[in-house]
Amino acid sequence: MTTPEPGHLLLANKTALITGASSGIGAATARVFCREGAKVTLIARREPQLAALTEELNNAGHQAQYVIADVTNPHDVNRAVAVHLDAYGRLDTAFNNAGTGATPQPMHLLDEHTYDTIMDTNVRGIWNCMRAEIRTMLTTGGGTIINNSSTAGLVATPVTAPYIASKHAVIGFTKAAANEYAQHNIRINAIAPGTTRTEMIDDWLNTDPTLEQALINTTPLPRIATPQEIAEATAFLASNRATFIHGATLSIDGGWTTR
Repeated sequence: MTTPEPGHLLLANKTALITGASSGIGAATARVFCREGAKVTLIARREPQLAALTEELNNAGHQAQYVIADVTNPHDVNRAVAVHLDAYGRLDTAFNNAGTGATPQPMHLLDEHTYDTIMDTNVRGIWNCMRAEIRTMLTTGGGTIINNSSTAGLVATPVTAPYIASKHAVIGFTKAAANEYAQHNIRINAIAPGTTRTEMIDDWLNTDPTLEQALINTTPLPRIATPQEIAEATAFLASNRATFIHGATLSIDGGWTTR
């Protein structure tokens, strides 16, 4: 991982909370945020992965802690924010990254459980997290929030319908909250990653050996993103170099949505 020049850290002296931090984009963002000077609280449901990542970051000289929490449970989210505040005193930035999907199927064949799981995690989870984060930021003079949507939040992609609906909802929540809390110095944006090499995407691509090449063929930059590439853009949005970016959705998709 490239090390920035001293004195040019994007997130120096900032504190950050990252959900879905046990792997993929969340774990990559934890590494990038720490590299850029942030003190972090990592949140996910899988303790072994969180513990290993936290140990890695602390051993590298960063300040990191983790909380086992499920974003669909508001009590878990409130507890995680409280733990963050106990350790660091304030919440400067939050990356609401936790999400889930399902193997694509025709909508008429999907069961209720699949719908409920996707919507609870991707929509209720953002709702729970933003409310807790905003309540805290209102008491400390503001902050930044970045919500992880998807290209599926902008257009219909070849994934399951509830996932597309949920990611559109993330962008809707982002715009609504950005409009409501701008006057309180809380800057809120979303990112819309394209196909990124994560566990969830790999599981999906493994269902059909032709999918990966088909996606590559329809992307102007013909490849799949790395989690670090998404993390780098997220760090910029969280930083003081993006102070007039508000209520926006940043596509990080190799040009896929330009088609």
